[in-house]
Amino acid sequence: MNLITFVHRQLAVVSSHAYTLPNRGVALQSRARRPKYVERSSAHVISQKSVQWSGFDLSSARFVADDSLASYGKERFLCAGDLLWNSTGTGTAGRVAIYQPDESVTAVADSHVTVVRLANCSPRYLWCVIASPWVQSRIEPSHPDSLVSGTTQQVELNTSTARALPIPLPPIEEQSRIVARVDELMALCDTLEAQQQARRKLQNNLRLSTLQAVASATSPHELQITWARLADNFGRLFHAPGDVADLRQLAMDLAVRGLLTEQRDNDEPAPELLSRIALEHKEMVLNGEIKRQKPLPEIDLADAPFELPRGWAWARFPEVGLFGRGKSKHRPRNDPKLFTPGIYPLVQTGEVARANSVISEYHSKYSDIGLAQSKLWPKGTLCITIAANIADAAVLGFDACFPDSVVGFMPASEIRDEVEYFLLFMKTARERLLAFAPSTAQKNINLEILQSVLIPIPPKDEIKRILSRIKEINALCDLLVDTRKKAQDIGKLLAGASISSITGIAIEHQEEPMKVPQTELIAPLHLGAAPDIKAQAPLATILTRHNGEMSAKDLWQRFGGEIDAFYAQLKTEVAHGWILEPAPAEMREKPADAVSA
Repeated sequence: MNLITFVHRQLAVVSSHAYTLPNRGVALQSRARRPKYVERSSAHVISQKSVQWSGFDLSSARFVADDSLASYGKERFLCAGDLLWNSTGTGTAGRVAIYQPDESVTAVADSHVTVVRLANCSPRYLWCVIASPWVQSRIEPSHPDSLVSGTTQQVELNTSTARALPIPLPPIEEQSRIVARVDELMALCDTLEAQQQARRKLQNNLRLSTLQAVASATSPHELQITWARLADNFGRLFHAPGDVADLRQLAMDLAVRGLLTEQRDNDEPAPELLSRIALEHKEMVLNGEIKRQKPLPEIDLADAPFELPRGWAWARFPEVGLFGRGKSKHRPRNDPKLFTPGIYPLVQTGEVARANSVISEYHSKYSDIGLAQSKLWPKGTLCITIAANIADAAVLGFDACFPDSVVGFMPASEIRDEVEYFLLFMKTARERLLAFAPSTAQKNINLEILQSVLIPIPPKDEIKRILSRIKEINALCDLLVDTRKKAQDIGKLLAGASISSITGIAIEHQEEPMKVPQTELIAPLHLGAAPDIKAQAPLATILTRHNGEMSAKDLWQRFGGEIDAFYAQLKTEVAHGWILEPAPAEMREKPADAVSA
């Protein structure tokens, strides 16, 4: 929800808090049983689809057979001015609209719409009451004064509870004045929102064109010029947290083209690294460790997507490591004997797609029989999907099997620790790989296509510099996202305060105030014993992804919880030995006066 929409919704609270008189003149009609439908008849059936925040929409109504009209009570036949209140469905329950159709239309409300028929009350005024946060916040099962029953997946408006809801009802003349003032402010919000959307569109176009200019740079000099333009307009280009994703993508694109780091004369050229990898593969074939692979055709530089910097070389996955599809030979694939008893993690395409660079979850385990018809890939393998979720990639965080819808890649031993570079490349090449997928209901990329993809290979030392630079940029992007989010949150608080100042009504916020840390830690944290993959060890998992050491502040920020929850989790993981215990002098409780201050 953007700031203008937030203000728009909050203004409705004026009408719902202005008075505290008991409910009168409002009737909630009971729901009818479901009738049979026909293609065309004389009466419209109003469903949840007709009730939108933007207003009543007759076009989505269906028709009911004439002989079924008797199943509806007369209160279900809609009259002009009735309020239609959606009574079921997550995301749809709580929406309200005023029924104002053509006089020639006959309409009845189905069982998912509650009809509110009014006397001595303005429909628009009551719409403001129901649409206000005072009522809408209670369309949640978890609310202490909830108006609905059910679960977060399926809620239903409790008619008896809603009927007993006290409604502030001023005199009819004052209702008109309240509605006029609310409509006036709503119109202002609509104008501001339209202006904001127009500004946002221009901002997006400017950001995309500027980033495209940087990405299209073909020389360090051109990159310097376009980057200066980006820096000069930084505040205008990255306004919302979501904008930063484009900056991350740009950094990755520049990295694999050699424009993010400097080339050094003393770096060993990449062709020499590739020669040693080729010798390693020959030795592994002679030793029977791997099978001899079919030779790949010579690389035609005319097919290369861009020119490489000096010292770089083009290569393909089989030329820089071990590359092959996962295995799942047995049919049917859901045979219980493959999974009972479960021992070996099985990763599917969904886990790869959901992973944030490192696969940390699985939902199935193979038995010994399952492993015999599959293959166990080691931790650190790059997984690439070739079916369902096309060209998603992530690195295994544990030893695991995966089916033939996933391709595995292990870099040669000399660059195995730099597997993140190949993950980086996949993130930049994904859209190009998708173009190879046939236009079928089940898109897929076969192994032959994937192994023909050209990969820019930097000198070994430059790979390390690239990964270090990307890590720095991602940290800055994280800080930028956090800064923009805080700015938006402050904007909402200021908007709420402004409304409170104008109306005299305090806007309630569900967020709890930030807790003051009860402890402080001034030592770096180090990884201890690696936890089992199913263990509840989020902090150790984060440390594992960051070379086993982080400052407490950085770890807390990546943990994302409140500070007290962070320290409680830290103590738990230290007790299990997953994180080494800091020196006693470096972790201490804060004095009570310091906390209160």
